[in-house]
Amino acid sequence: MSRPDPYPTRLDHAIEPIPRHEPTVWGGETDGPLTQNHLDGFSEYGYLVAPGTVVGDWLPLLRHEIDRLAADLDADDPRLIREPGGTIRSIFEPHLLSDLVAQVVRLDSVLPVARQLLGGDVYIHQARINLMPGFTGTGFYWHSDFETWHAEDGMPAIRAVSCSIALTHNYPYNGSLMVIPGSHQTFYPCVGATPTDNHDTSLVAQNIGVPDQTTLTKAVDQYGIHQFTGAPGGALWFDANLLHGSGSNITPLPRSNVFLVFNSVDNSLVEPFAAPRPRPEYLAARCARPVA
Repeated sequence: MSRPDPYPTRLDHAIEPIPRHEPTVWGGETDGPLTQNHLDGFSEYGYLVAPGTVVGDWLPLLRHEIDRLAADLDADDPRLIREPGGTIRSIFEPHLLSDLVAQVVRLDSVLPVARQLLGGDVYIHQARINLMPGFTGTGFYWHSDFETWHAEDGMPAIRAVSCSIALTHNYPYNGSLMVIPGSHQTFYPCVGATPTDNHDTSLVAQNIGVPDQTTLTKAVDQYGIHQFTGAPGGALWFDANLLHGSGSNITPLPRSNVFLVFNSVDNSLVEPFAAPRPRPEYLAARCARPVA
């Protein structure tokens, strides 16, 4: 007997987009540091820019920590994702590999915001360091994270939020993240079955679980595109269902960030909705233990 799925995807034929069932903001103004204007903006646009989330000595320490992790991890560690040319693209589970990153998760400028947006206790669904080195860093195609987390990880509802903390300057020309504001209110089902161990290739170049060009064109015509730029230490908070992507970095200016995904403890993972088996733990934590 098949279970009900409010967000069917990875289908053999196209279907109409599905209006979102859940609220975007679960908490109120008295539940955390964000003002009502911040909460209203996040609800409307699906994202929030928070300058100065990490300041002072944290930034050089974190940049040094990236180098340490890259050097210490075995070359064949699955948590180390490389670009086709061999440079490091992502390092997964940095909050478990580094006490420093674990402290960032619990900063007053980070954890209370996640709790406020999601309306209670949260846990880390996924964490990674994204590296986009100069000249060789390739982009991330347009996608909704929730589509993957729902299809391949078994995340039941849209009650997760991402926090991308810039460790370097984000310029309009070095591969900074683009978002389609307002697109989080619609789930865009995708066509194409999930291959076995799809994550082996999708973490480098995602081809399954992405909207088609007609769908993307309509979304951009309706909502436009915004881009996250700014100084190191700023953070971009964005809803799990917001369409986003980035171009490649052909400049000599590297771009790196700490990427933290918070999920509500009331939204813990079940069996995948459109994949043969769950992805590994370093991509999708299946223990919903609240961050203390």
